[in-house]
Amino acid sequence: MSAYSAFAEVYDQLMDDFDYPAWADYYLALLARLGVRPASLCDCACGTGSLSVEFARRGVRVTGADLSGEMLAVAADKARAAGQRVMFVREDMCALRLPKPVDALVCGCDGVNYLLGESRVKAFFSAAHAAIRPGGALAFDVSSPYKLETVLGGNFFGEERDDVAYLWSNRFDRERRTVRMDLTFFRRAEGELFRRFRETHVQRAHTAQELTEWLAACGFSEIQVFGDRTFAPPGERELRLHFAARRE
Repeated sequence: MSAYSAFAEVYDQLMDDFDYPAWADYYLALLARLGVRPASLCDCACGTGSLSVEFARRGVRVTGADLSGEMLAVAADKARAAGQRVMFVREDMCALRLPKPVDALVCGCDGVNYLLGESRVKAFFSAAHAAIRPGGALAFDVSSPYKLETVLGGNFFGEERDDVAYLWSNRFDRERRTVRMDLTFFRRAEGELFRRFRETHVQRAHTAQELTEWLAACGFSEIQVFGDRTFAPPGERELRLHFAARRE
């Protein structure tokens, strides 16, 4: 099964401890460091729209873009329930086309890790450059090479709740610098009956140097790299890297 299809049914349930308000505040502060206080923003690889809704709550005009129709359906319902107006579009982040340029583009929660080579990453950066108005900014994060190889690679995780459970095994390929994540989910269907479904996700361990060089090659400047939701340089064992860059 393709990534983020049936997973959409349980994604929010399993991510209920994720602090989306704090992430939205961090990204707006990150953009502000480049002098960008967006009136309009594209939340790329928006998933079920939790971050999109938080940006909208802060007065930003938001477009959420994702390739998964299942995730977008959840996102649209979530925005309506929250009383927030967000436009959601189904698009490949590497071929993003917006009706008009935005002040900023954010791609949070590992979206760039799913781009498995230089050509795909550069395609996204080029599409983002075209989607952002001159003087605007791009901000995104990746799980670090340390996290993908050492924390995830070769390890197994699992969790059981009353209505949902998952098994998650990982294999890291050092030659390709990718981690394959095989996930099996069990969701309660009726009574003691659970429905099982599986997905496979693959992410690449991009280095900060690679991403910085590719951003510059695609026309971005004032490129900044920080540790996990900080404004300090990343450490050797940083789990997440945040990037911000200006579109001239």
